[in-house]
Amino acid sequence: MAQEDVFKKLVSHCKEYGYVFPSSEIYDGLSAVYDYGQYGVELKNNIKKYWWDSMVLLHGNIVGLDSAIFMHPTIWKASGHVDAFNDPLIDNKDSKKRYRADVLIEEHLAKYEDKINKEIEKAAKRFGDAFDEQQFRETNPRVLENQKKMDQLQERFAKAMNDVNLEELRQIIIDNEIVCPISGTRNWTEVRQFNLMFSTEMGSTAEGASKVFLRPETAQGIFVNFLNVQKTGRMKLPFGIAQIGKAFRNEIVARQFIFRMREFEQMEMQFFVQPGTELDWFAKWKEIRMKWHQSLGFGADNYRFHDHTKLAHYANAATDIEYRFPFGFKEVEGIHSRTDFDLSQHQKYSGKKIQYFDPEMGESYVPYVIETSIGVDRMFLQVISASYTEEILTKEEGSSDSRVVLKLPSVLAPVKLAVLPLVKKDGLPEIAENIVKELRFKFNCQYDDKDSIGRRYRRQDAIGTPYCITIDHQTLEDETVTIRYRDSMEQERVKIGQLTDIIDEKVNISTLLKKL
Repeated sequence: MAQEDVFKKLVSHCKEYGYVFPSSEIYDGLSAVYDYGQYGVELKNNIKKYWWDSMVLLHGNIVGLDSAIFMHPTIWKASGHVDAFNDPLIDNKDSKKRYRADVLIEEHLAKYEDKINKEIEKAAKRFGDAFDEQQFRETNPRVLENQKKMDQLQERFAKAMNDVNLEELRQIIIDNEIVCPISGTRNWTEVRQFNLMFSTEMGSTAEGASKVFLRPETAQGIFVNFLNVQKTGRMKLPFGIAQIGKAFRNEIVARQFIFRMREFEQMEMQFFVQPGTELDWFAKWKEIRMKWHQSLGFGADNYRFHDHTKLAHYANAATDIEYRFPFGFKEVEGIHSRTDFDLSQHQKYSGKKIQYFDPEMGESYVPYVIETSIGVDRMFLQVISASYTEEILTKEEGSSDSRVVLKLPSVLAPVKLAVLPLVKKDGLPEIAENIVKELRFKFNCQYDDKDSIGRRYRRQDAIGTPYCITIDHQTLEDETVTIRYRDSMEQERVKIGQLTDIIDEKVNISTLLKKL
């Protein structure tokens, strides 16, 4: 099945099973804004807990913060967002659709990469175990030709972005014959910059109102509180400040479901270090963050680092952790060495001294910063994408010949277990309800007695419930129940009194954190 079709099914599944709904749907929705349903909010909270605990619990020198969404407007002048937080936009005159020029070029670059990968896949099938991918990449004429074109385009693209050369960006689109996906034509306007910040007014009267912005990132709330946290927490370098919160960007080209939205949530940690040590810490945090992602068990081959060719105005090193979505490798987390730009800028614009006194060196200085920034919504989509599975079953494995299952990591699953009486009589529902009453203090449980047991299993598979507990007539005799495991569909008979320990061992977040 084509990956585009898989992604469409995934989006549909999220709505049908209570994970993600279009916002304001009864009023025909609001573009690029979504609501998380009853299962979506649970998964989202579990992802946030995994990140928060891995940062704050596992590191004695990282603490938390929750800063306000509204901030003094001068903060955004100091940070560069007022002057530099722009996207290069281009319109197609025929379709009247607007695109980000850099995204059009990046998608064209990806086509070269796809051509190379297809050549490699064909050769791997042809030669089998004798296939040498490295040698093939270095000798195959078609691979070499596409790699050359990709490298030349990448070099030209990087220079145009670094120089903020809008005319050159348009010329790259023209020269590479990049067409509008809707109209199929190359009738493009000039490229122009568009600021992404939402603005509003704060004040009790129209005359006395002042212009403020909805924050486009959470990082600045950490920087302006650096001294507050450092002094009240008696923090010594190196130390970090972690924060989870909403951010807002007026994305013109919002796309791919919840991958790029106008209202989204970030999990960011700013790690303050001594100047001169930042690149060592940058490398260390790259390793730590990649391990965090791979510990979820979605396959190391599905992740990669993508080093930036164009560095942001505040960075001296930057990389993305990318995941292989159904629509290709895309960023889920950014890791940046931000130098001392942010603290120095706020020191300059506020007129307040923002420095750290180093007792070992006997001097004060502005710390350097390593940032790890991950989008909660993108992480959510990554987890769903990795977990969505369609399986063909034999008759012995179930009542139907196929099933759709979310193979979510048990620790992240919204519902940990479902308790199912085999029939609605003979005292089985009462036993099931008592089990739920006992286990709900530790786990998110569901009770379900509607339809056949096979249909109930399928419902739980579709929402990603890792364990189903079935109560049958044998339970009346020996107080045992059946645990059915979602991924393997294997069943095991256990005592009711063992359930808490068995489930806890499998879904406790500490089992995931210990891998780190």
